[in-house]
Amino acid sequence: MVRFHEHADDSLLRFAVICARYQNQWLLVRHRERRTWECPGGHREPGEDIDATARRELWEETGALHFRLHPVCAYSVVTPAAETYGMLYWAEIDELGVLPGFEIAEVRLFDHPPDQWTYPDIQPYLMEQVQNIQTKGELQ
Repeated sequence: MVRFHEHADDSLLRFAVICARYQNQWLLVRHRERRTWECPGGHREPGEDIDATARRELWEETGALHFRLHPVCAYSVVTPAAETYGMLYWAEIDELGVLPGFEIAEVRLFDHPPDQWTYPDIQPYLMEQVQNIQTKGELQ
C-alpha cells in the first residue's frame, strides 16, 4: 500500500522517484535486467540531500541535461515487514543528453502510462498522485 504525506522526517527518506515529462510525453526507463517500465529514481546515498538524489538519479537514468524539478510530496510504502519512505518529484525535461552507462538499457516516451510496470503496486499510484495534483493546478 502507498500512502502520501505532506511532511516526513528527512532522515526517513530513502528514495527519490521522479515522474518526468519530455516533449509532452511521459518519460520512463527500463532497467537492463528487466523488461518492464519504471519512473526514474533510486536510493539516497549516505549524507546526500534528497533533492540531490532526485537530480542525480534523473541524470543517471535518463541523461537529462536541462530540467525543472519540483518536489510533490513524501510517500511511504507499507508492507507487513516495514514502512519505507521516499520523496516524489515532478520533472519537466527540456534537453536529453547521452544516456550514461549505468543500469538503464532504454528510455522511452509514452502518451499514457504503460501496463507493464516494474513496481505495479507503487509507481502507478505515484504517477496518479502527480497527475491529480497537476489537474488541481498545484504543479506548474
